[in-house]
Amino acid sequence: MAPYVNRRQSAQEEQHLPLSHATHQTILDEGNSTPKQISHLQFGLLSSSDMMRLAEFQVTSRDLFTMPQRSPAPYGVLDTRLGVSDKVSTCATCKLKLADCAGHFGYIKLALPCFHIGYMKHTLNLLQCICKSCSRVLLCDAERKGILKKMRNPRTDVLGKSSIFKKVMDKCKKNHVCPYCHRPNGTVKKVHGAPTLKIVHEKYKGRHMEDETEDLLQSLQGAMQSNPEISHALRVAVEDLLPTRVLELFRAMTDDDCEVLWVSPWIGRPENLILEHILVPPVPIRPSVAMDVGGGSNEDDLTVKLLEIINVNLALEVNMNRNPQTKTIMEGWDVLQSQVAQYINGDMPGLKKEIGHKPIRGLCQRLKGKQGRFRGNLSGKRVDFSARTVIGPDPNLRVDQVGVPVHVAKIMTYPEQVTRYNMEKLRERVRNGPDVHPGANLIRMAGEKTFAKSLAFGDRNRAAESLRIGDIVERHMEDGDVVLFNRQPSLHKLSIMSHQVKVLEWKTFRFNICVCAPYNADFDGDEMNMHLPQTEEARSEANLLMNVHQNIATPRNGEPLVAASQDFLSTAYLLTQRDQFFSKEMFCSLVAYFGLADEHVDVPMPAILKPIPLWTGKQVFTCIVKPNHQSRTFVNFEMKEKNYDSEKNEKYFCRNDGFVAFRNGELISGNIAKKTIGDGSKTGLLYVLLRDFGPTYAASFMDRFSKFCARYFGMHRGFSMGISDVSPSAKMKKMKFDILSAGYKRAEDAIRKYEEGILELRPGCDLLQSLEEILNGILGKLRESAGQEAMRTLPWSNTPRIMAECGSKGSPLNISQMMACVGQQAVGGNRIQDGFVNRTLPHFQYHSLTPSAKGFVANSFYSGLTATEFIFHTMGGREGLVDTAVKTAETGYMARRLMKALEDLSLRYDNSVRNSENTVVQFTYGDDSLSPEKMEANSRPVDFDRLRLSVSEVFPCIDEPILLKDQLLKKIDRSLGEDRFQSLLPNGRIFLTEIKSFFKDIVAKQEKATESCHNDVFIQQRMWNSCRFTDTQVNEFLKVALTKYTKGLLLSVGVYEACIV
Repeated sequence: MAPYVNRRQSAQEEQHLPLSHATHQTILDEGNSTPKQISHLQFGLLSSSDMMRLAEFQVTSRDLFTMPQRSPAPYGVLDTRLGVSDKVSTCATCKLKLADCAGHFGYIKLALPCFHIGYMKHTLNLLQCICKSCSRVLLCDAERKGILKKMRNPRTDVLGKSSIFKKVMDKCKKNHVCPYCHRPNGTVKKVHGAPTLKIVHEKYKGRHMEDETEDLLQSLQGAMQSNPEISHALRVAVEDLLPTRVLELFRAMTDDDCEVLWVSPWIGRPENLILEHILVPPVPIRPSVAMDVGGGSNEDDLTVKLLEIINVNLALEVNMNRNPQTKTIMEGWDVLQSQVAQYINGDMPGLKKEIGHKPIRGLCQRLKGKQGRFRGNLSGKRVDFSARTVIGPDPNLRVDQVGVPVHVAKIMTYPEQVTRYNMEKLRERVRNGPDVHPGANLIRMAGEKTFAKSLAFGDRNRAAESLRIGDIVERHMEDGDVVLFNRQPSLHKLSIMSHQVKVLEWKTFRFNICVCAPYNADFDGDEMNMHLPQTEEARSEANLLMNVHQNIATPRNGEPLVAASQDFLSTAYLLTQRDQFFSKEMFCSLVAYFGLADEHVDVPMPAILKPIPLWTGKQVFTCIVKPNHQSRTFVNFEMKEKNYDSEKNEKYFCRNDGFVAFRNGELISGNIAKKTIGDGSKTGLLYVLLRDFGPTYAASFMDRFSKFCARYFGMHRGFSMGISDVSPSAKMKKMKFDILSAGYKRAEDAIRKYEEGILELRPGCDLLQSLEEILNGILGKLRESAGQEAMRTLPWSNTPRIMAECGSKGSPLNISQMMACVGQQAVGGNRIQDGFVNRTLPHFQYHSLTPSAKGFVANSFYSGLTATEFIFHTMGGREGLVDTAVKTAETGYMARRLMKALEDLSLRYDNSVRNSENTVVQFTYGDDSLSPEKMEANSRPVDFDRLRLSVSEVFPCIDEPILLKDQLLKKIDRSLGEDRFQSLLPNGRIFLTEIKSFFKDIVAKQEKATESCHNDVFIQQRMWNSCRFTDTQVNEFLKVALTKYTKGLLLSVGVYEACIV
């Protein structure tokens, strides 16, 4: 394919000139130096004449070098007129060296035409649509003119033309007789399994082919008499469409017929699909690599394949001149066709491959695939100013910081421009030089782009004093620099974020453990990449768009992903238990664990005054959330933690302390665990801080909490797990035996009923399937029951139980498998199937259906597995490993295809979603313009219940009267009729309806409170917590709701500013 350049003011006949010949004719006309504006590039087909004009000479020599000088052979594929591949030699065409000469083309004239393997589909489609005798399109004249008019219509876009062409193909396939020459036409197909490219025409097959078949029989009458077996072969006889024949047919096509078949005759006629000449690419793109031993060289695959094409081509020419038998010419032609196809695509299926040879890296392989030109060198490439090493944890770093080794900081530099504000700092860096951190490696004078002065040599003091404003100092990476941090595989946006540098000793990158989840990182040997932006613009964009603070929540659904995990959750759970009390000294010591040197912490009143003042763990946690009164984090929310007793549903009086309640930043009740401060929760503390107060407050909480956790476990309270923590007691062993015995008895009863044929059938199942379903249910409940008993027998101080309940690691299922029983092993969702003759293993009887014979593991990991149980357990584990490996590849490829299909979609200034062709995909994003990242717990822009709680606590308005029933509804109707709310229509109609519905529910609660109480004091108290609203509270409620809704809109900049106003 060759590019064509089109100019806006060019004449009609000059619109489709090749780029190589458009340099003087299209962009700058001869004699006219006025530049023309290029409107677009049009790719087309190179004809044989185009190739000959583009090339410098015809390549005919089969030699690479001339001996003994070993210089490139003249008229060979390494001729210096095609360019050079080393830095010393000079191009014989332009007299330039490798740095300035991109090379020049040559061409090979083929002895016989060949099919282009990349155009085979197009060639077959065209042959199917034209008569194989007169080359006319197989449509009647009226249809042809109608389609030609549609194709020439400038309003018909690419999709329209594609649809028209498909209809033309369908019609042509049904026309078996040419409407112009009345000759029959059959199906055209490619011969599959052939060692080379072959196209056949089924000329003698079908209802309309009787005359052709009769003519064939008449012509072979004599041969059939001497060899009767020929008659059997005639039933499957076809006509070979050789490249020469196809070339004649395509050349005979008219321009109008070309347009009907969606082929522009000005861009490339059909005959250009057949190769008569081959371009020889420049030498610089296929360089020779000199060998250290022997003085030889390793040649590129393209060079080797071109040499083979020349050898086969010359041999074919010699055979043709000597007028040998047809068989010899056809064999040589097939070899030439195969070599040309491999030169274009070395991995094409169906072509003959040489055994033991590596795959040919043809032109297609250079472009496509992960290692190709686009994905390997353009979209993704190796870059400078990057580093990679092992990662490790450091809870003392902020969540937006990354610890960088000094060794890395000395090598990676940033070009900082000298100004009057940083002059002294940069002079100090220059004096330190490249070996002392923080120092500098190079100085580039103002206006100098290529030359830089190294500070490894010379007088650095003199260089520092000679610094002038505008000079650029390549200084070391230092604290506060913005870097991009990335862990592969990069599966989503948060796999690469920006951090601020903190230069530290040792050899690993370190960062806060709260940031592990976005990167999917752990510290068992993982490595990560770091990139240092080199311009102020890049630093600013990275800091504003990619900073960890701006990416705490995942854009998928808005759930916080940068959050506490593992031992941080265990610390919060243990700290906020009801029995945690501290003296003043210990309380102040704990508070000092998370405080900065310049941060003031207010010590609250003790929770217990007599006999001695004591502070609770909940108060310590409150200080972490809200260190002092200057911190405006008035957090108000309620939620149910993992250990909440949902059976009794006593909220604040939950016996497990599982109901978390915050009032104005103070933890009133609840045992903090994963739902409150972990990832994936839109009802917890982190999300409330992020949504109501901003990412800075959420990040500051995580910074303080991570420092506290490391010191609390390390210096105040240890947390470890040993074999004694999962050792079952005698009581537990007896319970397990009783549970398993009862379960085995029920399983045996079901098996007995199956054998007697009296088992009740399940819907849609036969007898055996019904039995398997029943047994799966029985055996599945065994492990669950044993696990529940194990959890009940464990004390509250048991570390595996603590980790399972707070969500830091593991689950009750893991504890059950360690202490009680591993349970039923499944392969493909079913019990273990028979692998030997009518049994799973030779250890069991034939046709055995008992639990132990079908994969039930009664032992625990503590007691140890028997031999058969171990085999069954490995069967289930093997399926998990295979699924992980297979699904990773499949989901990765699916995600890549999806991203490639969606990557051109963008939000435009009219608030519509369009693709690269400006086609409207959605008139408003998601039909409501709401961003999933900004949605709250109920998948709506505002959680009204939490907002009501927050407003009532922050604005108690004790002296204001309560708005009751009609007063409240009228107030809401008046407020929603204001311009600030009416401007949200029509997309905000659902939001306004939800506000009205919420206040109608409030009015209903007020009516219920009024009906159930006759005392005004009692009515006031009942309304205070659930449905009390004053005028100020309603105004504040609507103001905050409108702000949250506006922030949740995904609009273009202009529309967003209008909403803010």
